[in-house]
Amino acid sequence: MDSHPLTFSPSHLSFYFYPAILPIFQKPFLPLPIHKYCGRKSNSCSERFFEVMKVSLNWIRDFLDIHKTTPEIADILTSLGLEVEGWEDVKPSLVDLDKVFTGQVLSCEHIADTDHLSATTVDVGDGVVRSIVCGAPNVAAGQKVLVALPGANVLSKDGQLFTIGERKVRGVPSQGMICAQDELGVGHDHSGIMVLPADTKLGISAAQWFKQESDTVIEIGLTPNRADATNHLGVARDLLAWLRHHENPAATLKTTEPNSLPATGTPYPVSLENATACPRFTGVVIRNITIGESPEWLQNRLKAIGQRPINNVVDITNYVRSELGQPLHAYDLDKVKGGKIIVKTLPEGTIFKSLDGVERKLLAEDLMICDGESTPMCIGGVFGGADSGVSDGTTAIFLESAYFHPKTIRRSMLRHNLRTDAAWTFEKGVDPNGSLRALARAAQLVVELAGGKIDSGVTDIYPTPIQPAHVEVEYERIHRLIGERLPAEKIKNILNALEIGIENETPQGFTAIIPTNKPDVTREADVVEEILRVHGLDSVPIPTQIRSSMEIQARPNPDTVRNQAADFLASNGFNEGMSLALTNSAYHVGPEAVLPVDNEQLVYIHNSANQGLDCMRPTMLFSALEAVQRNQNRQNPDLRLFEFGKTYSRSGEKLSEVARLSVCMTGVHDAESWHPAAKKTVDFYTLKSYVRNLLARLGVSGFQETVLQETPYQYALQYHRGPQELVRFGAVQPAILKKMDIKNPVFFADFHFDNILKAVGNNKIQFSEISRFPTVRRDLALVLNQNVPFSDIVALANKTAKKILKEVNLFDVFEDTTKLGEGKKSYAVSFVFEDAEKTLQDKEIDALTQQLQQAFESKLGAVIRK
Repeated sequence: MDSHPLTFSPSHLSFYFYPAILPIFQKPFLPLPIHKYCGRKSNSCSERFFEVMKVSLNWIRDFLDIHKTTPEIADILTSLGLEVEGWEDVKPSLVDLDKVFTGQVLSCEHIADTDHLSATTVDVGDGVVRSIVCGAPNVAAGQKVLVALPGANVLSKDGQLFTIGERKVRGVPSQGMICAQDELGVGHDHSGIMVLPADTKLGISAAQWFKQESDTVIEIGLTPNRADATNHLGVARDLLAWLRHHENPAATLKTTEPNSLPATGTPYPVSLENATACPRFTGVVIRNITIGESPEWLQNRLKAIGQRPINNVVDITNYVRSELGQPLHAYDLDKVKGGKIIVKTLPEGTIFKSLDGVERKLLAEDLMICDGESTPMCIGGVFGGADSGVSDGTTAIFLESAYFHPKTIRRSMLRHNLRTDAAWTFEKGVDPNGSLRALARAAQLVVELAGGKIDSGVTDIYPTPIQPAHVEVEYERIHRLIGERLPAEKIKNILNALEIGIENETPQGFTAIIPTNKPDVTREADVVEEILRVHGLDSVPIPTQIRSSMEIQARPNPDTVRNQAADFLASNGFNEGMSLALTNSAYHVGPEAVLPVDNEQLVYIHNSANQGLDCMRPTMLFSALEAVQRNQNRQNPDLRLFEFGKTYSRSGEKLSEVARLSVCMTGVHDAESWHPAAKKTVDFYTLKSYVRNLLARLGVSGFQETVLQETPYQYALQYHRGPQELVRFGAVQPAILKKMDIKNPVFFADFHFDNILKAVGNNKIQFSEISRFPTVRRDLALVLNQNVPFSDIVALANKTAKKILKEVNLFDVFEDTTKLGEGKKSYAVSFVFEDAEKTLQDKEIDALTQQLQQAFESKLGAVIRK
């Protein structure tokens, strides 16, 4: 297979990095497509929130004559809003059947001194006569055979692949191989070569001969607003619209209507008790079927798009869903009790055993397909039951093709965690007026492939038919939104290609009639988007005049400060992460809460896509801990991470969000090295040094320091200016790490970035000349009580000698109860003095040192060690 460049995007990684995408993970752990498309991004959706859908190009070509390469088709689909994520070449056989051709043996002569080798000449219809040495006993002149050309991979007698090459055998050139069944993987016979019918044409590939053509499967990132493209016919319709507009106005789809269903006969009894959740229900009875394997062509189609073949009837329902976008379900008619089907909800708590063998408790809102005794057989549109599905002994089925409301499907799917293909399709919205066509198509295939006979009239319950939407559109609005004045005739041609009707046309606008397979096209802007994606965003001319206005921005520029902080941290070995602002409320409320927060303070959201992310994060901590846990589980425990984000809280009706910068460290201090020094791990003081240096880099100084003893920290410090918090940092409590299943200590800093910006904004840049006079250092050994922090020494020293004291540093700590006494410690502290106007004299320094000693003794209770 050819390989296209591989690229990562935010949709593939939940955590990515700054700068130069520095790897947190030592090894990639996500599967990547064989081909990665590097073309344009979709113009129909700014966010990459999508489900990946696989599309077979052979299947598309059954509907549409499109003579373009895969990259060209990928580019067209992406411009149409069906963003191509990649593609993969799929072969039904390990053998290169597309490099094996039908040919004719022109001559055949025995090679002397061998017991079975023959020198043949062969023509495969390309005008070249090839010499091939063949060892088969049945080879003869005039035969039509299958010839593998040089470069083809075929199978050896022991089933291993090998590549055909050009060589000489007993001095005779051999430019290919005449093949037996087992060598092509189409049988087990190795007694002789395959001899084809005499009327076989030359030059036909073995893939065509055996009807096993290779395919290309395109992966499309399908956005939620493209319900019309959940199937191959929908994708083909989009491509047709593009071809009609850009290349061939006369292009058409190669579709044939399925055989019509019987207009007479008694429909199978169905009672629809909830027409809101199921606006339309259709079905038909088919008897005398034989359950077995699907034909090879059907199995290959399903395998190509990632579907596992099961049996002919189930495969047909999956095939029609992928072809027409209508999920279907087949019930074993002999298991439907009471001779009737009822569509309704059941009492909450009713037990339903689903197809996977799991017993599920139903909710009162779950729409169920029940038999005549109200026994549940299926969660409508989501998942079938264990006791009503098709089995090997099934001889009669009721084939259902219904339209279920997307909200009903979505809620049941999420409540029971059943993200099935059918539910995925219904959730986006299917065409309610396409149910009968899909039913007829599936019934026709069942009759053809399972030997069945339709044995009822059509059940079609449709109390309130859903009509096409009518949207008023103004030409001026189209021009304004697109940025180009399109002729009215071009607009009408595009809409016609999209099968969108036009009524009530005036010089100012018209009424667009939206087909029911486009449920998301409901507004004028939606119609304009449909026009634009076919016209092409790249076709809109860039204006020759660009108008702009000056904007005065408050200083400091937040982006500039963020970049300064990011540059500092990245240059010190940190990786930037980006995580969701959503989190799981279970971290903060309930009996298993890791970091309890009042429920009233949490900002909850309704997230139907993921019930585990149900509130906005009140802290950045768990974003960091989740990344630590994820990396730790992949043998990457040594981490330095930072992230810019926001936290959210509620106070009554007031909501607040605060900009934050989080910094997280765990694992070893330095990378593994040959150096024999002991392996050191990061600690509180490692993090403290980066916090202080980052503040210094941003020009933030003059803050106070307070010791914290509060959750989530085991021990921590807070830097602040009065009540204004700048940062708090410390060691995360072991109890929290244990609940998160994190083995190593984690050190975490939480910057209040809004306050950091205020502090940076208050800075005034001042210039000072480098001093021409030397500095003087004095050291003192202070015996203090254990509860006196070093910060008190620094504050008192700066207050006592602030004019010429430049630096205070702690370079040793000594603790010994025998020598110092109980509850005592000794600090060795250095003081650096400098006067910018003169050289300091010893007597000045001695006097100042004496003042410091007296201050330490009187204010801190220090004893000066001599």
